[in-house]
Amino acid sequence: MQEAYAELSQVAQADLGPAYEQRQLRQYAPLVKRIVRQLGSQVSAAMDREDMEQVGLMGLLEALRRYGPLDDGFTGFASLRVRGAILDELRRLDWRPRSVRQDSHKLRDALRELRRRLGREPSEAEILKNLKLTPQDYQAFLQGDAAEEMASFDELVQELSELPGDSQSPETLLIARRSIEQALTSLDAREQRVIQLYYEYELSLKEIAAVLDLTEARVSQLNKGALLKMRTHLQQA
Repeated sequence: MQEAYAELSQVAQADLGPAYEQRQLRQYAPLVKRIVRQLGSQVSAAMDREDMEQVGLMGLLEALRRYGPLDDGFTGFASLRVRGAILDELRRLDWRPRSVRQDSHKLRDALRELRRRLGREPSEAEILKNLKLTPQDYQAFLQGDAAEEMASFDELVQELSELPGDSQSPETLLIARRSIEQALTSLDAREQRVIQLYYEYELSLKEIAAVLDLTEARVSQLNKGALLKMRTHLQQA
């Protein structure tokens, strides 16, 4: 992190002045670390934490340069930019190999067929038995699937916060936040809790599972389902 910070400070000095940029990069570096910890729990095999932090700091630097004078709305704006920068890099790296994506599609189809046959949501034990999966394989599938949905949802949130010409303001971020708050009303109480713990308190899925006394696989299911509901709500609004 220190090396990445020093490198970015040199870039900052060339554009906006060393004192201001260095001070703000230091002040908001913990925000980058929190987002990296949160995203890293889902895609740790794709990029190591140090690289994610460096990419996140680049996103933070871009946010500082675009925002103008900082106010209370900057943290939300910077969070979107940092998350967006890391997710863009993960997509560039094609973090899920083609074979893994193909297997995920097959499992998704098999799950739909199992739900159709049972006429209800199957239990984890039923899924493992019918699809001949180990608990580890099933958890990996759920985490990858949830990470895909999070990336898609983050893109939608960033779209809501942008005006034509890539111009942002605290007002547009407020509108985006209110839209998301309205979308939360489409969720049940447990889904709302999962989203709150993940996005507001920035807990990993493993940590949320411990808080709610659920399996990590079940939290992944709830998280993905909640994001799908919210995305549908936002697109229809």
